[in-house]
Amino acid sequence: MTDVVTAKDKEYEAEEAKKAPGDDQPMKDRVNNRSLRPLGSAFKDFMKTGWDASEPEVEPLESSKFIPERIAALGAQFPGERIVIPAGQPKVRNNDCDYMFRPDTTFAYYTGLGVDYEAGAVLVLNPTDPDSDEAKAGKTHVAELFVAPRADYHTADFFMNAHYGEYWVGPRAGLKELAAMTGLETHDIAQLPDALGKDVGAEAGAVRVRVVRDTDPQITAMVEGLRETNGFPDPDTNAAADDKLKEFTSEARMTKDAYEVGEMRKAIDATKQGFDRLLENLPRALDKPRSERILEGAFNAVSREVGNAVGYDSIVASGAHAPILHWMRNTGVVRRGDMLLVDAGVEVDSLYTADITRTFPTNGKFTDFQKRLYEAVLDSQQAGFEAAKVGATYSDIHHACMRVIAERLHEWGLLPVSVEESLSPEGQQHRRWLACGVAHHLGLDVHDCAQARFEAYQGAPIRPGMIFTIEPGLYFRDNDLLIPQEYRGIGIRIEDDVLMTEHGPEWLSAGIPKQPADVEEWMADCAAKAR
Repeated sequence: MTDVVTAKDKEYEAEEAKKAPGDDQPMKDRVNNRSLRPLGSAFKDFMKTGWDASEPEVEPLESSKFIPERIAALGAQFPGERIVIPAGQPKVRNNDCDYMFRPDTTFAYYTGLGVDYEAGAVLVLNPTDPDSDEAKAGKTHVAELFVAPRADYHTADFFMNAHYGEYWVGPRAGLKELAAMTGLETHDIAQLPDALGKDVGAEAGAVRVRVVRDTDPQITAMVEGLRETNGFPDPDTNAAADDKLKEFTSEARMTKDAYEVGEMRKAIDATKQGFDRLLENLPRALDKPRSERILEGAFNAVSREVGNAVGYDSIVASGAHAPILHWMRNTGVVRRGDMLLVDAGVEVDSLYTADITRTFPTNGKFTDFQKRLYEAVLDSQQAGFEAAKVGATYSDIHHACMRVIAERLHEWGLLPVSVEESLSPEGQQHRRWLACGVAHHLGLDVHDCAQARFEAYQGAPIRPGMIFTIEPGLYFRDNDLLIPQEYRGIGIRIEDDVLMTEHGPEWLSAGIPKQPADVEEWMADCAAKAR
């Protein structure tokens, strides 16, 4: 990996600026023996010449058709207030190396921008002048997108700035390109401080500012400074106002529009390809060291080939690892005869992600005992699906799934009390083997809409357009002394993605096999392709 600009590089630049013209002797490098860039005037002039000036055509993103309605709904909730939504900054992985940038989910939702176009960008919704034609037409806000201009060969940043310079990162979308892609009015990020501070105050007719505060500490500090200076000095009151913004934007994503449903279908189709690749690699992975990672790598490769990345760290858990709910080390051996639990999803370029779990018999065929446990989870999931109706709640899905689990555990002699006692709020003994929830919203985040109020999430009626998971399981830890030995070290989860329609729920992931016979056939087909 090549080096990036650090504080020491800035120090170097300052020293270079003091040199006499033409003096290109570099100062001693003091940062990891890094090779420093030449900074002489001849080099700088040379770097600005001889480049092809043609520019690619930029088309509007499909998402741009849906952005005005989303912004209008947000603005209507906070009339007369300025709303600040940062994209965020790259996050450090180690020393001077960053993780691949992913914009904040709220920013992605209100701009339609996915992948890594716009690190450091900020979306601002400015309240309209009450006397303007826009306000009279019912428009509460005008959206402005603040971004860094292109650092192409016309600029010194082209070769000096490792964050934006196109010599380093390749062609970027700048002001003109992002305006065409999003349909939003676009400005230089250098203008942001003045734009944020305009007319801010506590007096009548002045502007209050809210910010999505956890995304970019520098932007939040800028907003806090403006508020403190202009009549809003209480940080707790300001934070509470910001929380209301985050709460609304989270709840706004609960009902998906047609574009979002289409992107979710793409993500699920891509995830099916990832599972195919994983199963094709299963025969060669069996009994090898760190074979969970062999399979993880196979799935994750597909996520990069056909999407942006994985939507979350993939869980590839074989044998005794399978009952560990969030096993993500994936360092274990996939052994013949074990059950293999894989929880994975592809995030497509728009940043919508699938969330699918399948549990496989590594031998390619379920034993009678494995099949009995597996079908209990499958029956539980189907009961949750049947409970998922327009007007029902997540609690209805939860209770339907849990009843089947409790009944099966009782039939097998594992439940120390009656089914009804276990299902009572005072009991819950069955939860020893299924302690987690069995459904959650899904979309731009794998656990989407998580900042919503309880009464708007768990306690709210399910509406058409909502997308969620149904994912019961049974988790028998290998050190659980309250169950027979044959159960220990087996974990099973079956998870699918569901779209609620006006006519009832739809399995979006119906194309990913889960009936025992279909799973066995799928595994056999994939194994044959690998030969």
